[in-house]
Amino acid sequence: MTTSQTQSETVPIVARDRAALIASPKVKLRRRRILIDHPDPQAGERLLAEALGAVDRDALHGLLSQLAKASAVARRPDQGNLAYMISMLKSIAPKDSLAAQMVCVHVATMRCACRLACTDDVPQQESLTRALTRLARTYAAQMEALSRHRSNGACAITVRNLSVQDGGKAVVGNFTQHASLIAAQPGLADAAAVTA
Repeated sequence: MTTSQTQSETVPIVARDRAALIASPKVKLRRRRILIDHPDPQAGERLLAEALGAVDRDALHGLLSQLAKASAVARRPDQGNLAYMISMLKSIAPKDSLAAQMVCVHVATMRCACRLACTDDVPQQESLTRALTRLARTYAAQMEALSRHRSNGACAITVRNLSVQDGGKAVVGNFTQHASLIAAQPGLADAAAVTA
């Protein structure tokens, strides 16, 4: 799958943080090398590492190498696909490099969907349908995992209606639940004689 751009630069459709979009350098493929297009090479690496969630230079170049391999069309890395994958990764605004796998699964899902749409062979359609289903489920699970990772596993539960029978006890206040532990906000006392 290749994408073609009519302009030499990618223009953002929605400018959330204009300074970040301008500052983030582009990546170019040159004969088995990945070049970061920026006037200052060290600053370019730093800006791209921040945009992609890479912790250091080795992580950045490893991530770029893997994305380039995943962008391949006819066994050769594709500049357009690589630019698309990097742009998708930037839009996720990762704090670490976990989102790169999501981008690769998304690209594989779209390639599989394209192949499915272009085949008339029934056995191949069945195989592609199974692969497409697995990829879509994997992507959904990755989205859920990313959401949990970003929220540190916290799950908010709000009780809107509370009924306490005669002689019952209730604790009034805000609570946070983590895994198997429930903790009340400090300074709250339980109401021993709360009646309905």
